[in-house]
Amino acid sequence: MLATTALCASAASAADGGAASATGATSAASTASADGLASLTACRVDGVPTEVQCGSIRRPLDPARPTGTQIDIHFVVVRALARNKFPDPVLLLAGGPGQSAVALTGMVLPRLSRLNYRRDLVFVDQRGTGRSAPLVCPDNSDKPLEELVQPGARLRLLDQCRTQLERLPHGDLRFYTTTIAMQDMDAVRAALGVEQWNLVGASYGTRAGLEYQRQFPQRVRRAVIDGVAPPDMVLPVSFSRDVQAALDGVIDACAKETACNARFPALRTEWQGLLKSLPRKVTFTHPVTGRSEDVTLTREALLGMVRPPLYAPATAAALPAALHEAAQGRFDAVAGLAGQLGGGSRATRIAEGMHFSVICAEDAPRITQSTEAPAADFGTLDSDLYSSVCRQWPRGEVPAAFYTLPVSKTPVLLVSGGADPATPPRHATRVAQALGAQAVHVVVPQAGHGVALTLACMRDVVYRFIDAPKDADALRVDTACATRIPRPPAFLPPTPATVSAAASAARESNR
Repeated sequence: MLATTALCASAASAADGGAASATGATSAASTASADGLASLTACRVDGVPTEVQCGSIRRPLDPARPTGTQIDIHFVVVRALARNKFPDPVLLLAGGPGQSAVALTGMVLPRLSRLNYRRDLVFVDQRGTGRSAPLVCPDNSDKPLEELVQPGARLRLLDQCRTQLERLPHGDLRFYTTTIAMQDMDAVRAALGVEQWNLVGASYGTRAGLEYQRQFPQRVRRAVIDGVAPPDMVLPVSFSRDVQAALDGVIDACAKETACNARFPALRTEWQGLLKSLPRKVTFTHPVTGRSEDVTLTREALLGMVRPPLYAPATAAALPAALHEAAQGRFDAVAGLAGQLGGGSRATRIAEGMHFSVICAEDAPRITQSTEAPAADFGTLDSDLYSSVCRQWPRGEVPAAFYTLPVSKTPVLLVSGGADPATPPRHATRVAQALGAQAVHVVVPQAGHGVALTLACMRDVVYRFIDAPKDADALRVDTACATRIPRPPAFLPPTPATVSAAASAARESNR
């Protein structure tokens, strides 16, 4: 998932690295076996009921100084179940930027079970995440909300984090770019003795996959990129425009839905009035401590709270009711929805130090060059935040070729959710055109962020795309099921009248 600026819940989403425990893994780099390949050790990973294999390779922090500071890149291999397995594994590229791929193993493994029958699955903690030289900011989730939503609070916390990270042995924040990280990935491939593998990347993992394919095209058999965030996207600028479109879509859908419009006929007017009323004192229930707190709610904080529910249409379906409640001065519903992204799971949390090291190197220098107009409600909120953070953040360098998209020589399946607030289809459409005839773009009109491994229909598409023996067969995979997935109807909480009627009916039935 692409990291958001949901400030009310920023503490709840403040990354702790999301690293799952991997007992039995070597703490230093894996030793080479007699044939020069990496040795693997049986280990356990959170969320996986059986043993897997863990390993690591040692890499220079700065590729230009191969004998300088070294870091360990940790990975997990889930072996294929069948003895006559295929030689091309599946590599998962995590999102964020800043998610730990190893921490996602337990969540993703059931969704890749068909592929795992005859293919190994590989989960690599990209440098800066999980156990691979982690760049983790302190967890501030138990701090008072008033402290977290004050103007400038996020900048102060990130500045403190940057200072702490720079004291680490691996704390030169210039060397966590996607380009360098994909060189690590290829070193893992070589250490595993793999000639080619299949890439599956979601959100930022799509940028990673595109960069890996640019550098090592001969090593990619097939690629699935879900929620495409290309290298030329300028994430902080696109964030605001794309989340605005998703929010407008929710409000428009309510207006077109008879029951929702009847309950909330003035939803857009209420939303605009709510924004204009800020800042003001409101009462929240703290999502971590459970204590009731009085908070000075700012426009930026409210916009940050509204963003996370938009990632999943089933959660966004509750936004009309939550926004109506907020317009009446009751904010617990919208605050509760803001905390639902990832369910608070460690596996989905972001290593913020890695996140900003990537964005400050690859996107921030291009913010001022963007020609995208500010969003109506979100304005330049995201680009302003990242510009401020990146003024102080050490900035790595990426080659000019990083921003290019060479024509693909192997099949690429691009997947987009039509209601995605972070990586909607407009980005994948441009990428598919650049990749050429070997690219297929599938849009699931009513889906949100993360489609390929979330929806059962699309998991089958991904399996058949990767499993097809011939490239031509992969490119002809049937994706028609994607268009038939409906938008969830708006959630309408019971009214006092319906509660009373239900109670009366219950009493009658018990007589």
